[in-house]
Amino acid sequence: MDNFAAIDFETANNERTSVCSVGVVIVKDGEIVDKFYSLIHPEPDYYLYWNTRVHGLTREDTANAPVFSEVWKQVEPKITGLPLVAHNKAFDEACLKAVFRTYCMDYPDYEFYCTYQASRKLKGLRNHQLHTVAEFFGFDLKNHHHALADAEACAWIARYVL
Repeated sequence: MDNFAAIDFETANNERTSVCSVGVVIVKDGEIVDKFYSLIHPEPDYYLYWNTRVHGLTREDTANAPVFSEVWKQVEPKITGLPLVAHNKAFDEACLKAVFRTYCMDYPDYEFYCTYQASRKLKGLRNHQLHTVAEFFGFDLKNHHHALADAEACAWIARYVL
């Protein structure tokens, strides 16, 4: 796959609607041509300790951030016509569909691929977590659970497994 958009969401709590950041990496002809990152004011607007512990974001970080529908106005033109790729598509696709419903937006049935599922066919890995698979393919994921860093790792992996 030479043309796609790798996407990653982080959430504030257990609700899939609570996206608090998004990272998108655009790949064309096998090369990264654009990157996008934004904080998002989550809905509902509260943070669970465990979520913050994973990604480091707090309510103070997103208090003045735009809501999802405003952020998506910036993302949508970048990904038009491209399939989406995520490491654990079940999570990221569920988040995307949930926030589209929350903001009464028409979901355009994005074509989604999963580098996690594709990586499960690889032999010799101790697990199929993003950082493990990225390392296997020579990508140094320095800021794991930052949405843009994770989207970059996913894009790197996708060039090998999809």
